[in-house]
Amino acid sequence: MRPVYFEDGELKLIDQTLLPTEEIIRGYTDYRKVGEAIVTMVVRGAPAIGVTAAYAVYLAAEEFSNLPTGAFGEKMKEACDYLRGTRPTAVNLFWAIDRMEKVMEKAGQQQPAAIAALLRQEADAVCAEDIAMCKAMGSHGEKLIHHGDTILTHCNAGSLATADYGTALGVIRAAWEAGKNISVYADETRPLLQGARLTAYELHKDGIPVTLITDNMAGWMMKQGKINCVVVGADRITRNGDVANKIGTYSVSILAKEHHIPFYVAAPTSTIDFNMLSGDDIVIEERPHDEISHIKGQQIAPDGIRFENPAFDVTPHQNIAAIITEKGVVYPPYYRNIPKLRQE
Repeated sequence: MRPVYFEDGELKLIDQTLLPTEEIIRGYTDYRKVGEAIVTMVVRGAPAIGVTAAYAVYLAAEEFSNLPTGAFGEKMKEACDYLRGTRPTAVNLFWAIDRMEKVMEKAGQQQPAAIAALLRQEADAVCAEDIAMCKAMGSHGEKLIHHGDTILTHCNAGSLATADYGTALGVIRAAWEAGKNISVYADETRPLLQGARLTAYELHKDGIPVTLITDNMAGWMMKQGKINCVVVGADRITRNGDVANKIGTYSVSILAKEHHIPFYVAAPTSTIDFNMLSGDDIVIEERPHDEISHIKGQQIAPDGIRFENPAFDVTPHQNIAAIITEKGVVYPPYYRNIPKLRQE
């Protein structure tokens, strides 16, 4: 399942706001509309956002390719700054845009049309590399999963969160493909229900046994011995191993630690912010209050009350048994072992 790809001159995105009841693919040629799709979560998941942003930069270059070189550069800076402002927490967004800007810097004074062609090649490379990284993560991570395990996952870190295959679900898929008789508990993941709408949808479609639970059931399932390990994705990982992921992940990590259940994070090295020392420095996105006051347009909370709606929380490195990357499994001490990934 590919939620983001380029075809027939358009960036194609599965509209994830409509899943699981409708499978609609939308086409984009305007980078501004792509930015809106990122903000409104038509596309979501850190790696998928990164791939989408790379193609959005290319679309901007196509739009401005008839301008003189100087004006082209100015417009491209505006476009990249706009795209950077769409979502603040997922580092893959910034990583992908930085990578595209380096292509433009290296191209120097080439004609804008030639630079646009180079940016298309780079966006295609970002997409292909993401798929390869997910497959590699799956290969490394499935060794941590035992035959007969039941795995808890939170939010969606599957094909829909990447260019294909998935990070946390990539590990689960690889274990399933290796013949391990596994099953999955999927937290519903309030307020936007990505676990219910997306994770359960993906796993069921693949034939992997999945049971949906509400977010506040996880601890009781652990207490009953029904969960053997937790595997989640990430939107940003700092140098010391702190992890930003969908709100509720921190709570699950505390429950796992209390019940002596290994808590694993699966993410590509593009999700690691090597310049950020700890999770204390991560900017947490605050989402609109109607995401928690309404479900599918139906009001569920009274008017006139206050709301807080942080989209992410930070799980401290002390709660994480291992971080699974495309380069291998990283164990504590993370402050020492994560920087090694940059050197390889």
